[in-house]
Amino acid sequence: MGFRHIRALIFSALLAAPAGAHEIGTMRVNVVFHRDHTWTANIIGARRLFSEAIDTRFDGVKITTRDIPPHAKTFTWRYSRAYSTYALNLTNEGQNTRTQWIEGDSTSAPFVLSRAVVPPTRIEIVRQYLALGFTHILPEGLDHILFVLGMFLLTRRVRDVLSQVTAFTVAHSITLGLTMYGAVSVSPRIVEPAIGLSIAYIAIENVIASRVKPWRVAVVFCFGLLHGMGFAGVLKELGLPRSQFLPALVSFNVGVEAGQLTVIAAAFFLFALWWQNKNWYRQRFVVPASVAIGAIAMFWTVQRVLS
Repeated sequence: MGFRHIRALIFSALLAAPAGAHEIGTMRVNVVFHRDHTWTANIIGARRLFSEAIDTRFDGVKITTRDIPPHAKTFTWRYSRAYSTYALNLTNEGQNTRTQWIEGDSTSAPFVLSRAVVPPTRIEIVRQYLALGFTHILPEGLDHILFVLGMFLLTRRVRDVLSQVTAFTVAHSITLGLTMYGAVSVSPRIVEPAIGLSIAYIAIENVIASRVKPWRVAVVFCFGLLHGMGFAGVLKELGLPRSQFLPALVSFNVGVEAGQLTVIAAAFFLFALWWQNKNWYRQRFVVPASVAIGAIAMFWTVQRVLS
């Protein structure tokens, strides 16, 4: 091969090199998938950002919101205005970051999402918050258990028990919903001692009165409003998914009702079914049990005021 041919090959290679080379630019993209089932993207170093050039897909379906779809397994990224190689950092919150090098306007390789960041389905939400509502009563809600037992102890008639439970349910459902929607806000420093006093009042009335008075249902309704705010405080700590707010709220409330009815059913089958028609039932069981409930409630009230 002559000198002329070698020079021609070198010249051809120099002309072809810019077309085949990949320049590493200054742009960098950080994508984070959060535990609240949202995702965020931060583009750093781009001279100008064209939002319409961003193509984000979950399982191949293009999405423009910041919510991660239910059942999503993979995520892909593409920025059609990129002309040089850039770093794409993808992070499942709380886990290590994975970096991909993207060549220009190419689509990233699918990134596998952690189960912790993918929102549960509606059925999963309903199951989860039903269980949370139930366990907030049994076994975790001793103050609410004592209040329900206080309602149960005074009467032997199913109708009187149901009227009190219904009033309590309606009341705490109202304030639970209003508080969670932000329409009502009362400090826990007021609500928690007031709940203690409500339990004490019911217990004291059980000792003084021998039957359900006409105003009892109204009193229980008012106390139910307080307990609903207490339930809301717990639910705020647990958190509600934004996309399934109402199903979660309703399911939690239903779970609470199931827990309360379980307490009443247990009390009935363990005690009332066998002894409520005995002459000594009130003096030997209702009064001592109510005194014990009242004493515990007053202790809680003082403790919550001082804490």
